[in-house]
Order: sequence, then C-alpha cells, then structure tokens
Amino acid sequence: MPDSSSADIVILSNGPGEITTWVKPVVRALRTQAGGARISVVLSPCPHGTGQEAEIARQYPEVDRVQAAEHFWPFLLWGKTAADWDWREQGVVLFLGGDQVYPVLVGRRLGYKTVIYAEWFANWRRWVDAYGVMNARLVEQTPAAFQAKFTVVGDLMSDSQTVADGAEIAQQLGLTPDTELIGILPGSKRSKLTQGVPLMLGAAAYVGDRRPQARFVIPVAPTVQLEDLANYTSPEHNPMVTVFGSPAMTLMRPDQPGQLPYLKTDQGTQIFLWQSFPSHSVTSQCQVCLTTVGANTAELGALGVPMVVLLPTQQLDAMNAWDGLLGLIINLPLVGKPLNRLVNRVIFAYLSRKGKLFAWPNIWAGREVVPELFGKITLQQVGDRILAYLEHPETLATVRQNLQAVRGEPGAAQKLAALTLQTLSGGSV
Repeated sequence: MPDSSSADIVILSNGPGEITTWVKPVVRALRTQAGGARISVVLSPCPHGTGQEAEIARQYPEVDRVQAAEHFWPFLLWGKTAADWDWREQGVVLFLGGDQVYPVLVGRRLGYKTVIYAEWFANWRRWVDAYGVMNARLVEQTPAAFQAKFTVVGDLMSDSQTVADGAEIAQQLGLTPDTELIGILPGSKRSKLTQGVPLMLGAAAYVGDRRPQARFVIPVAPTVQLEDLANYTSPEHNPMVTVFGSPAMTLMRPDQPGQLPYLKTDQGTQIFLWQSFPSHSVTSQCQVCLTTVGANTAELGALGVPMVVLLPTQQLDAMNAWDGLLGLIINLPLVGKPLNRLVNRVIFAYLSRKGKLFAWPNIWAGREVVPELFGKITLQQVGDRILAYLEHPETLATVRQNLQAVRGEPGAAQKLAALTLQTLSGGSV
C-alpha cells in the first residue's frame, strides 16, 4: 500500500463557489488524514469565474501548489503545467468542480486513480475509480454493475458553512429582532435576469408595501455588474418590466464606508445588494428566499433555507433567439413564425408535464418540498406566497425541517478525504 506522504493529490476545481465551499473543507480534511501528501489544486475555466479563484486557493495553508484556469488546456492535453511541476509515482485525482471528464483525462495522463464528488449526476462510470456522493439517491439511480464504486459521503455544502457574523450583517442591512429578511436570487445569466429581476423585485416591493418589517437583499453573482442589474429594472432596457408591471427602481450608491448599495423604488422600498462571495453568511440568515431553478436551489437546500422557486413563462411566447440551424430556419419568412410557435409549444409542454420537478431539494425528495410556481405568474402571486409564509412562521419551520431531512449528512469532507486515500491505496491505474 503506498504511503500517502509520498503521493500527489491533484484536486480539479473551477468556480468561486466550488473553491470556497468544496475545496476548502476537503483540503483541511486531507491534510489531517494524509500527513505529508502533496496537495495541488488545478483550476479549469468557469463561466461564473471571477479570476480570483487561484488566489483564494493559494491562501489555504493546506495547499502546496495552485495552477490558474488560464493554463488549464495545455495541462489537460499534455499533462504539463505552466510551472513545469514534477509528479510523484503514486497519486490520485480528486474532482471538486468542472466537467467530470476532466479527472478521467488527467488521471490517464498522470497514471493516477480518480475520485469524483457528485451531487446531482455521475458520468464516466466505467473509467472513474470511485465516487463520493451526497446521498443514496444517486446510488439508486446507478446501474448495479457500478454501484460498488459509489460511497455516500454527505453534503460538502454543510461542511463549508461558517458561523455568520450576525452583528455585522444586522448593521449593514439595518436589521432588528423583528426584521424579516427575504433573499432574492434572480440568477446570473441574461436569460434568467430578464424575467427574474422585474418579477422578483416587483414582488419584493409588493411585500414591502404590506409588511414594513420586511427587508430584502440580493446576493449579487460575482459576474454581474450593479449597473447591469439596475438596467434589468428599467423598461427602457428590459421590456419585461412593463409585462410584469414592476415599479421603477434606482441604483443608490453608499456615501459612507460600510454601507451597502441598494435599489430603491419611488415608494421607498430598498433592496440591498450584497457583493461578498460566497454569500452563505447572508442567505443563511434569510427567513425565505425567491430563486430561479438551478444550483441556487441546491445551495439554499443545503443551508436549510426555505424558498419559493419561480419558473415564469411570459417570455416563452416571444422566444426566438435560437442558435445554429434552428435559429436560421426560425428567422426565414413564412415558415419561421409558425415553426417558432411549435418549438415554444413543445418546450412549454415539457415544462408543464405533470409531476415534473425542477428544484434540487424536490428532485432529491421525489416530491415538492418547496413550492415551484410555473407559468405566467404575476408579482402579486409571488408576493402573496411570501406574505403567507411570513404570516405563518410555523409553515416555514416545517419547510426548514423537510429541507434538513433531504439534504446530505454533514461530515462529508472527512469521509471524502478518507475515500480519496482509500482509492489511492489501491495503486496506480
């Protein structure tokens, strides 16, 4: 059995969320269990990357070497790093974010075993040596021939949680013991922001007019500029503002250190903009959050934060920004418009299919743990759902308990580290 102190552990990761919520607890656990093993972090390009991921990883004392994302492709293709790293005879590649094919290729190039941490899906089962998964559901979905490669380790997101500085958050957001904090997570991509911003912020203004003790905060994605976010609230830049009937909002900059920027309606509702990343310290303090489908639902579920998941379809009728051959056909005269309507109708039928679940906590549970509002929903409908939650805190408590029941167990970092070293002990590929 190889001595881990003379081995290389290569961690593949990518975005800011993965670096702070997955890599950080795992490298701590690895250093505790693996002693003198050399830990290297190799980053791959990420559409949500901030460019600071490598610097963040270098601040972890457990990590020996870090390569930034801009040098990834030569490494993937030829196994050569920008700094011409040497490689030990024994090693293991641990996947903590990116494309799951990367550890397969890197492992083959270096002659190392491969381990993948998987939350939602597990690919390349024939060529990967071991999987550490969040819960048993992923194991149950795997063909029996590969289930022996799967180990339930739990939820890394749970291990990454830090105790929030409640006093600092309260000061910045103007919170009191009676304040009800509502988080708004409209996403980071234009396709989601176009509808999500006016719908969610309009619903926030609706709630704020009726519940003065409510406060609102947007954990701004690191790739979204505040000016761009404000433009999504303007009918001059975003026609969906008029469709939803959302109020006009103005971006307000702080004039003193320590204050947060915010969006303000003419009626006075303030929606604070939280730019620190990751944002778990503030989202974990929310009574409830509004969110779109996607990774946000998994993160909120891991934090045990109740949410209302929105899938508006107002824009579906006008959607014609298709790529490739379909985009060319849809823009042809005569046949284009009928075909576009047909395509959109097919998409709508898929989305509205009975029993279809989109939020990750609901998928994990196989039932609706958190509500999913689908269709031509209005800001009043969304606002009324939030008001109903705030007026019945016992309902929110039940949702929170249900989320805690479907999330993975804590202690995932230690278990994943143990699985990685156990896989390493099996020798090289």
